[in-house]
Amino acid sequence: MSIEFVGMVFPNQWSETRGTRITNKLDLEYLRYHARAHEYAGFNKVLIANSAASPDSAQIAAFLAQHTETLGFMIAHRPAIQTPNLAARSFATLDHLTGGGRIRLHAITGITAEPQEGDFITDKIQRYKRTNEYLDIINKLWRSDEPFNYEGEFFHIENAHIPLKPVQGHIPISFGGSSDIAYEIAVKQANMYSLWGEPLTGVKEQIDKLKAAAAQFNRPVPEVSLSVRLIIGETDELAWKRAEQILADIQNNPLYQANNPAVPARPKGTGSLRLLAAAERGDRHDRALWMPTAKAVGAYGDTTALVGTPDTIIESLLDYVDLGVTAFLNRGYDPIYDTVDYGRYIIPAVREEAKKRKKKSA
Repeated sequence: MSIEFVGMVFPNQWSETRGTRITNKLDLEYLRYHARAHEYAGFNKVLIANSAASPDSAQIAAFLAQHTETLGFMIAHRPAIQTPNLAARSFATLDHLTGGGRIRLHAITGITAEPQEGDFITDKIQRYKRTNEYLDIINKLWRSDEPFNYEGEFFHIENAHIPLKPVQGHIPISFGGSSDIAYEIAVKQANMYSLWGEPLTGVKEQIDKLKAAAAQFNRPVPEVSLSVRLIIGETDELAWKRAEQILADIQNNPLYQANNPAVPARPKGTGSLRLLAAAERGDRHDRALWMPTAKAVGAYGDTTALVGTPDTIIESLLDYVDLGVTAFLNRGYDPIYDTVDYGRYIIPAVREEAKKRKKKSA
């Protein structure tokens, strides 16, 4: 299997080093341009984020599908904000409208309730259990040719059926989380398990837990995706100079400055706590993993970085491939130019070397 690369698009040109992520406008020209840049660079898909205040991610995917040929869309979706029946129908419809095979549902359980969305469940285990039921119903709706009833702790459905199935019979589902129950849900409901860019020992630990859950429930092990930022320089000196400038820009962004009343404090999920714990152990890990960018933003997501020359970053990514990672989510701090550079210097080389290693091990 070829290594998959996933980028990320936002409704406006934004990164942690500049501007505000949520605005009241859509920059359609930028969206088209950035999606096409990913397609030309060789990315398989782009992630479209989701939040209670952001534009609808599925609608953005439908728009971008009209302006690209092969690029896929990994659509962040929060379980239980919609009914599972509506979500199954919406994704199946979108799959047809985009030509089939270009959609992935990326389930985001979230670390807190979202009262503005009508979500008031605060207990983490209950939230994960609800996600499991929600994805279970969606998978059944896509696969079942006959109406069925479902009686769960969170959902009660009678005579559920959707005639319009996804083009290939099923839409892939990716899922993330670092709590013990997350591995169970991943092997039961998902095709891909998503991790953030931890040190190699931490990634191995999580993959081992995923494999153990798969064995426990007699399920196949999902593919594994790793999300990490890439900071490239022609030389190591230039790469680290750029990294320090990026860190300074993040620290100067009011959005991430301490005690900013416009940014309410949010609890940390297990994944964020793992990143912060690694940051406390040191700024640098393994070949090129750098933690200060995560620490500067509270480790809210894919915020660690690999820093170095293209050769250093390629080898660093391949270290994760050797652990079993088959997909990478890479987005840059300079969105357009980094997308182009990843396509020029990183993506083809990683795929080629991973293919060679697979042949040698066969």
